[in-house]
Amino acid sequence: MRLYFKFLAMHLKCRMAYRKSFFFSVFGQFLVSFVAFLTMYFLLDRFHSVRGYTMGQVMLCASVMWISFPLAEWFFRGFDLFPGIIRRAEFDRILVRPRSLIFQVMCQQVEFTRIGKVVQGVVMLCLGISLSGVQWTALRCLCFALMILGGVTVFLALFLLYAALSFFTMEGLEFMNCFTDGAREHFAYPLDVYGDVFVKLATYIIPYALFQYYPLQYLLGRAPSGYAFLPLLAPLFLLPCYGVWRIGVRRYKSAGS
Repeated sequence: MRLYFKFLAMHLKCRMAYRKSFFFSVFGQFLVSFVAFLTMYFLLDRFHSVRGYTMGQVMLCASVMWISFPLAEWFFRGFDLFPGIIRRAEFDRILVRPRSLIFQVMCQQVEFTRIGKVVQGVVMLCLGISLSGVQWTALRCLCFALMILGGVTVFLALFLLYAALSFFTMEGLEFMNCFTDGAREHFAYPLDVYGDVFVKLATYIIPYALFQYYPLQYLLGRAPSGYAFLPLLAPLFLLPCYGVWRIGVRRYKSAGS
């Protein structure tokens, strides 16, 4: 962990070399999220509810995605650079270093500017708490914390899968953005808005529902307390993604220089 914090300090020092640029970038990230927030606000202000979910309840749901995804980007966006690392044969150097491969790739980039999106997510959370009518207890607070941690873990797994597929394609696959950036936008709403089939796909294929939909039902008093702990199952999605990564590492051949 000490080495990881040194990497964080190094990346922060680099960003602070151009402070005005950094703060404008943070503000820009906030504005991007704020525009999405306004879209949701005006929609719900006009129609009042979406499939029985009020504005406050939808905002509470959206805050899970709009906090967990930027946090995952903040600390794990280094995997986004991995296709370039493969093409430039820089992975050869990573292989001979006495540190974990995933750790080294993860530390290639730290996106401190994503704090702007996190702030917007926290603002939406505060609005959701005040408007949703949820009676907060210790278990509900724990449930929400697990939802955030589960979301960060699932997005980490998707970033890892994106990097792992680069072993086979030598290029980044843009369609993977549908499951990361796209998911942040579309899954801001409760998943059953899109139908029961979609809920099943998001449960058994890519487990967004385990940290978004099912725990939300408990928070809203629509499901038993056992649903509060379903986000603990979300990290299991890391196992197949890590398996693809291991297969890619074993078949890796240098791309030259």
